[in-house]
Amino acid sequence: MKIKAKYRRRHPLASIRFWGLLMPGMLGWISGVSAAVTVPQVIGNNMVLQRDKPVSIWGEAAPLEKVSVQFKGQSLQTTADASGHWLVVLSPMKASATPATMEVSGTNKIVLHNILVGEVWLCSGQSNMEYTMRKNSKVASTSLPVGYQHSPVNAIQYAHNDEIRIFLGLRKSLEKPHPEHEGWSVAEDSALRSFSAAAYFFARKINKELKVPVGMIANAIPGSAIEPWLAGQITAIEPSSDQLYFDYSNPGKFYPSLVQPLAPFTLRGFLWYQGETNCFMNDSLQYAYKMQALIHQWRTLWGDRLLPFYYVQIAPFYYSKNKGDYALDTFSLPKFWEAQSLCLQIPNTGMAVTTDLPDNLNNIHPPGKWAVGDRLADIALAKTYGQKRSFSGPSFKYAKTVGNKLLLYFDHAEGGLKSSNGKPLDYFELAARDGKYYPANAKVIGDHIELSSKEVADPVNARFAWIESAQPDFVNQAGLPAVPFRTDSPYKNIKLN
Repeated sequence: MKIKAKYRRRHPLASIRFWGLLMPGMLGWISGVSAAVTVPQVIGNNMVLQRDKPVSIWGEAAPLEKVSVQFKGQSLQTTADASGHWLVVLSPMKASATPATMEVSGTNKIVLHNILVGEVWLCSGQSNMEYTMRKNSKVASTSLPVGYQHSPVNAIQYAHNDEIRIFLGLRKSLEKPHPEHEGWSVAEDSALRSFSAAAYFFARKINKELKVPVGMIANAIPGSAIEPWLAGQITAIEPSSDQLYFDYSNPGKFYPSLVQPLAPFTLRGFLWYQGETNCFMNDSLQYAYKMQALIHQWRTLWGDRLLPFYYVQIAPFYYSKNKGDYALDTFSLPKFWEAQSLCLQIPNTGMAVTTDLPDNLNNIHPPGKWAVGDRLADIALAKTYGQKRSFSGPSFKYAKTVGNKLLLYFDHAEGGLKSSNGKPLDYFELAARDGKYYPANAKVIGDHIELSSKEVADPVNARFAWIESAQPDFVNQAGLPAVPFRTDSPYKNIKLN
């Protein structure tokens, strides 16, 4: 059955379609009208503008006031509308690490300094995305990862690269213009200490590989579920009828304060690290529908339905041992992983697996955010920037039974499959038609895995890493961990788009 989520309002305007509802809010204007020309916080000193794409510059002025914008030889004029909103679009520019100045003029003049042109990404989610470089500096020392001259734990000490710029969106003030236009900073010192570690390490690798400036915008909120980030309040979820219902007159808590004010600042794409709160809510398939909605809504807000959206699959953790409003078992997390994996069907998405990162399954914030940033960067370098490189661990493709064995085949198995520690592959299970699973012996045979179990004479199905505590050793030659799966998924025929 092909699944296509529908987005409707349950009020008198229920017949208005999803796309039409969002278009009036696409520009994400800051509220209020003033006599002086202003720009939103995200447009300021030290910012990075997106290369090779039309770049939106916008703000407010007195109604019908003439506004001009000058930058790198371009001079654009416009007139504020009756509400005082104005917008100009700069022609695409090549990457440049040479600082430039922008002038925005009306009855007053705004001069913005030290502006670069390169790659810009928006990073959002909850506490694992918010996890700061200050926290990263307190992680226990680690062996030196590939590509690092110094321990990533000590990254702040060596972070003096003027080509990496950071912007931290604050919920209580992002909607208001910054009087000094100082929202952006070079990624160093105190500004970097308060910034997302995963986002910084992503920027570090993108800058190193592409040799262009990188700007990172972060607006993650610890403890947040996905619902507050949506363009409307969910009034019903009915997967059985393939429908999500939204009340767009009542957006999610963070959407008007942390998402809309950033649009239409020109981006290359989005990074998303969220899900722990929704796993505690015992979400499974419904999370895939929510995430599909968020991706569509954000892409629509920015006016590009194909903006890359790369995300992190949450890490192993003892969810079932934590008391809350929902009864969770040891399979609740694997079912959530399954929902996250389903979202890979949506065009221009990618997922970083983190089953290998926790050092303590009672800690929901695993260290090693440099690995998260690097894996997201590898996805972007491969899928967005066209570099030939591994960006995913083995991902289940199909299975076939041969005698008393089940053979498993995988995507992203280039160069072969292996154990990360030289020990036998673990966390594989087999079941016959009775559906009872037993531990399986797993062997790498060429391009596939051979499973067998003395308890299962006629294997039909397999599952891998299907428990919340799973930290398996199954990787590809690039060392990237395999995606958890079950061959008997009840969602195998669901299609997201």
